[in-house]
Amino acid sequence: MTGRVVSVNVSDVKGVPKHEVEAIHLVEGHGVQGDAHAGAWHRQVSLLAEESIDRMRALGLNGLARGAFGENINTFGLDLCALPVGTRLRAGETVLEITQIGKECHNGGCAIRQATGKCVMPTDGVFAVVIMGGILRAGDEIEILRER
Repeated sequence: MTGRVVSVNVSDVKGVPKHEVEAIHLVEGHGVQGDAHAGAWHRQVSLLAEESIDRMRALGLNGLARGAFGENINTFGLDLCALPVGTRLRAGETVLEITQIGKECHNGGCAIRQATGKCVMPTDGVFAVVIMGGILRAGDEIEILRER
């Protein structure tokens, strides 16, 4: 099963939406170079499916930009949140391993949750570590290498 990368996003500050960029450099064992969430921990990279964002847009949030939920990578065509922890993904020239599905919003909820009462990150946000680094861009293919 394959999908594609829709956008790549970064922020040098935690707790704010990320902004879309042309490419990101994923560093093995560290995460996205220059991103506030990079480091030696289990949530180096965050992924969110465009299909999940579309559910929020259907609630009337039509202006949601990519990166609005703090995600590094937006995808299309893969049911990310249904993949088990330990699944490896090839994204462009990189390899990621899923370490966590979902996370609670900070401080009573992100701005989106406060505005709508809902947020997709607690159920649909996917976190990973970088197994093999490289450059990732919108349009790159993303595929499941193995499921655990």
